[in-house]
Order: sequence, then C-alpha cells, then structure tokens
Amino acid sequence: MKFPKILVAFLLATTSLLTAQNKKVSLEEIWRGEFRQETLRSLQSLNNGKEYVVMNRDRNSGNTSVDIYSYKTGKKTRTLLSSADLNEIDSFDAFKFSEDESKILLSTEVEPIYRRSSREIFYVYDVKSKELLKVSDNKIQEASFSPDNSSLAYVFENNIYILDLETLERTQVTKDGEINSVINGITDWVYEEEFSFVKAFAWNPTGEKIAFLRFDESEVPEFSMDMFGKDLYPNQHVFKYPKAGESNSKVSLHMFDVKSKTAQEIDLASMKDLASKDSEGKLNTLKEFYIPRIKWSANPMLLSVQVLNRHQNDLNLLFVDARTNTAEVILNETDKAYVDITDNLTFLEDNSFIWSSEKDGWNHIYHYSEKGKLIDQITKGDWEVTNYYGYDKKAKRIYYQSTENGSVNRDVYSIKPNGKSKKRLTSRDGMNSADFSADFTYFINSYTSVDTPPVYTLHSAKDGKTVREILNNKNLLEKVAGYDFSPKELSTIEINGNDLNMWMIKPSDFDENKAYPLLMFQYSGPGSQSVSNSYFNTNDYWYQLLANKGYIIACIDGRGTGFKGAEFKKVTYKELGKYEVEDQIAAAKKLGEKPYIDAERIGIWGWSYGGFMSSNALLKGNDVFSMAIAVAPVTSWRFYDTVYTERYMRTPQENPSGYDENSPLNHVDKLKGDYLIIHGGGDDNVHLQNTMRMVEELIQANKQFDWAIYPDKNHGIYGGNTRLHLYTMMTDFILEKL
Repeated sequence: MKFPKILVAFLLATTSLLTAQNKKVSLEEIWRGEFRQETLRSLQSLNNGKEYVVMNRDRNSGNTSVDIYSYKTGKKTRTLLSSADLNEIDSFDAFKFSEDESKILLSTEVEPIYRRSSREIFYVYDVKSKELLKVSDNKIQEASFSPDNSSLAYVFENNIYILDLETLERTQVTKDGEINSVINGITDWVYEEEFSFVKAFAWNPTGEKIAFLRFDESEVPEFSMDMFGKDLYPNQHVFKYPKAGESNSKVSLHMFDVKSKTAQEIDLASMKDLASKDSEGKLNTLKEFYIPRIKWSANPMLLSVQVLNRHQNDLNLLFVDARTNTAEVILNETDKAYVDITDNLTFLEDNSFIWSSEKDGWNHIYHYSEKGKLIDQITKGDWEVTNYYGYDKKAKRIYYQSTENGSVNRDVYSIKPNGKSKKRLTSRDGMNSADFSADFTYFINSYTSVDTPPVYTLHSAKDGKTVREILNNKNLLEKVAGYDFSPKELSTIEINGNDLNMWMIKPSDFDENKAYPLLMFQYSGPGSQSVSNSYFNTNDYWYQLLANKGYIIACIDGRGTGFKGAEFKKVTYKELGKYEVEDQIAAAKKLGEKPYIDAERIGIWGWSYGGFMSSNALLKGNDVFSMAIAVAPVTSWRFYDTVYTERYMRTPQENPSGYDENSPLNHVDKLKGDYLIIHGGGDDNVHLQNTMRMVEELIQANKQFDWAIYPDKNHGIYGGNTRLHLYTMMTDFILEKL
C-alpha cells in the first residue's frame, strides 16, 4: 500500500514528537548541567534603594564588570567598573563597596581554604578617580573598609593589619599570630564550620575602635590527612580539629584603639554575671565558653557580644562599653537542650533591639529595650519564623519569612514592632524568599514549588504587589517537558504519633497493581529539612532516572528535623540516631504495606548525617531494609567536632551511652543486606577515619560489603568527572542489589 507523501510526513513528525516526549534522562546529562536552573547573580542594593548592582562576566573575553540596574525597570543604567579598563588585572571574582560607595574592594586570585574561608589578592578601586590600588602583594583574608573609607583592615598569617589608603602606612594590630597556634581576627576551623563565620573583627561605626576575637588553639589536638596528588610523595595536611570532648581554642575578646594603636583584652572569664553556682552554692567563673557573634550596636561605643557556655544551653548577650572596656549582661537565654545561634540581632535607633528565640516552643521575634527589658513578643503562634530580613525605620515595619502556611512552605510578611498590622506579602503556595532593597522600597521574591522552577519577581515592600517579572526558567520547563518525568508528590505519613512530611516519586508508567522496589533518601540532621514545596534539585533528576528504571523513591522528614517546633526538633537531644532511625524504619514498614511496594526490596541512602542514618537503618532495621548506601558518613560522634556534636550530645565523657548505643560501629554484627560505603580521602569535615573504622569493624565481623575512596576529595566529593563516576557507581549498585 502506498501512502501519500503528506501522510508519511505527518506520521514521521508524530512519531518524532512522541519519542521526544518519552526521552529518558542520563547521568551524563545530569552532571554536565543540562538541567541547570537560571538564577539571579548575586546582586547588591545601592544605598539609594532604587538601583542595584550585579557582577557580570563576559564569557568570550573573560572580562568582569560591576553594572548598575534600575529596580523598577530592570534595565541596565550604566557600568560602574569594568576590568577591561584596568591594566593591572584581567578580571575579578567578587566585589564589595565601601559604606559611602566611593570605593570598591575587588577580590582576585582566590585560594579556598575550608568551606567559607579563602586567601585572596585584593585591590581598592576609587570610583571617582578610577585609580586602582593593590592592598598587598600577599594573599590576605577578610579585607574590610573602615566606616569612613580611609582605611582597610585585613588578616595576614593570623595577624590583623590596617592599611591607611591615603598615606599607605601599614599598622600591625597583633603580632602573636602563628599557624596552628594563635589566630587573630579570623575564626578557627570549628567556628567557621559550625558558627558559620570567618571574619572575627569589626570596626565600630566611627572607625575609632576595632573589636576582635583571638583564638589560642595551642592545646587543640591536631588532625592530619595525607593528600596524594600526583607527586612522588604525598603531602600531609595538618590542622587543629577539636573532636567531641577534647580541648577547644581558648577564645578571648579584645578592643583595639586606632588612635593610640593599643589593644586591651575584655575580661569576660571573671565576670560574676557569667559565673555559675556549684552544688554548695559557690560561684564558679565561666572557664570554657564560645563567642559566636560580635556586633556593634546603634551606640557607636557599645559592642554587643554573645557568650555561650560549652554545653550551648546558656546564652548571654553582653554590652561592652568601648570607652571603659567594661561588660554588662543585658539578656540571658537558657534551654534544657541547646540555644541556636542566629544573625537576627538588629539594633533600632534608640538602641532597643530585635531578637529571635524559641523560648515559647516556636522560633519567634521579640523586641527588647537597651537594658534588656521585654517590650513585645512581635510574632507568635504554632509556626516558625525562618528568616528575619530587617526593620524599615521609615515605615516602622519588620520583614520576615515564616511557615505560617505550613512547614513545607515559606511566605514573606511584614509586621509592626508591637505585633499588629501583619501583612502577607507573597501569594503563591511554595517556597518564597525575599531580598530587600536598601531602603525597603522593593523586594525581589524568589519563588519555587514542586512543579515550578525558580521564578524571580520584583514586588513593592509596602503591599507585596508585583512590579515586574525578572526571570522565570521557562526554558527549563520546556526542556523537561520532553522527558519522561514524574511529579514529586507531597503528602504526610503518620509515624510514631507524628504526621511526618513526605515526598514520593513514582515511575511515569506507574501501575498500582504492580509491586515496585523502594529507595528512601533522608538527611535527618537536627533542624534540617529535606521535604519542602520546592522544585527539583540535581538529585531529583537522578531519582527520575531511577523511576524510569522501575523504582519508587521517597523521603520522610522524621523527628529531629526542623520547622515544626522546638519539641519536635529537640527530642533527639543526647541520642542522635535513635528516634530519627526509628522513624525511618517505621516509615519503611508502613510504606512496605502498600500493595504497590515490594516490602522485600526497600533500600535507603544518605550523605554525611544521612550516611550515618542509612548505615544505622540498615543495621538496626535489618528485617526491613535490604540495601543501603552511605556517603561520607559519621560512624561515631566521638570522631566529630566539639561545637556541633556537644550541642546535641554533650561530651562523650558525660554521655558515653548516647554516643555508643547509636554508633553504626557497634551494630556491624547485625548486617544482613547489601552495603556500600563511600568517602572522600581529603574530607576535612567528616574525616575518612569514620569510614576506615567502619570498614575495620565490618572486616572483623566477617561481613561482606562494598566500598570506595575518592582520593583527595573533600566532603562534597566533586571535581572533573568525580560526581559522574560516583553516581554511576551508586546507580549500578542500586540496579544490581535492589
């Protein structure tokens, strides 16, 4: 039979369309970035609140520029700086304005150290004269303008320096800095990782004083890692790492007077207000403590200092008078478990301050007087404030993000300091996040949901009305429409008396009369969240690949995770790995009862804390889980750092059973299923020691397992083809074992 040519063409086109719509995703596509989401480059509001600046890079020339855009129109108004006009440098990696925006600090030749720290070559660009000044021939850290832009403070080889930008005179503030011994002005490893900051000095608002932290880490035990590289002999990386129960750095607070060029220590240890009473009622001075935050108040001579005891359940807010170098306790916060550290402290013009706390069982915003007297609890209810954006003194409104619309969602609100006149500024259910202009005229909202990749829109901060759309990721939606993808279904599951949040991805040709193997993913760390109303991340595309091959993938946020109140989060205190694992095992059992899930083929995987969890789940739930993958797992909390571990577990000396009863090392005899353990050889965070000890215990228990080490790779295990290789290995393991 002969078909007309037009009909043949129609059939061919239809066939091609159907084929395109059923395209299967590959690991190569995922890890070469085929599904990369478009995001707004890091933007910074100008002081006028009407414009913002963005750093742009020309891919062809490699030149970088600082360009100015109008908030209202989104159009580029001018270029403030381009590396094409600079003879000294070809490009820069980051920029930072002086307070009056007359100078720009340019960062080049960035050399990463740990998660947040780096060494860099800095230049100062004068906007008016267009002159460029190299700060130092050495790579330095945390360069920072003085408030009047006349000077620059920075850290080099653990000492603080000040450079006068007019005379080029250099003042060395500290002289005792020494690698692996004394650090001035930047944090040690554990502060950087667990308190999330590196810069440990701050100019006061008038530029007369610099407050800084000093870390004496001479008694902190050293940890070493062999870095193999490509040379004949490996290098050994040695750094100070305080494991749970071991010695921390001795931290002290100092005040430097710029005019007299002298520094004085603020004696916190002997303060009676920071002392505790022993069993006989005698005062014991605070011997071990952390200083997780310092910040100047609205009074230019009053420094706020947060002092936290080693157990992290007693937090004091101090005010230090920079004229007398005396300190006073203003506010005290205690908890039966632990007190979380935030960046929410904000000072108003009268030096009253905004503070967030979980003291009523949920994270909320409070307003205190300068003397620490409670003025108002600004927000309240059975929901959490998840982000504090700031205070608009002109409109007299506070802006924040919360879970008022459900723990898997986020919305942006404004409210008066007295807790009245609350306004919801976002309207779509999902994850909404705001970036406000300097004067709070506008905010850029980032919105996503399970079926919507990030959409960026400009809104009026007054009422939340949309001004314009900035970026929408429609190209990504068009791309994924051609693939055989399934939706991420949000629901809840009742486990151990709690309604736990869950997502599930099923095969696109799902048949409820068939029984599918189930792969569970979780992280489960304290205060974390893996189930939210947000679009696919990179792992979700991998889950789509597995779904295409006939697997159901699910994730459940159990007890100990965040955004459902302090009691839900802190139930795991002193027993990490107990209740979280019980919830994963119970959830797997309950899901296994569904007719479309094969209860004999349930696996679990996780990374870092999730690797700790998946290992425990396979061992303690050996009648439920038949397979587990653990990537970069903690296998004993005795191996992890002081700040994180003791916050949730106290010390091993105080709580040995909590450490040991939930350690996978002590349950290897229970292994029945298939187990794959993976680690990076250069992991400075969760040390390879964890996996090596687990491997040895498994060997001595005569248990068979699979394992892989990625040489010199850190906790993220990436670089070159590393991620593709890793996920190929995990995929093959799942296909073979589950």
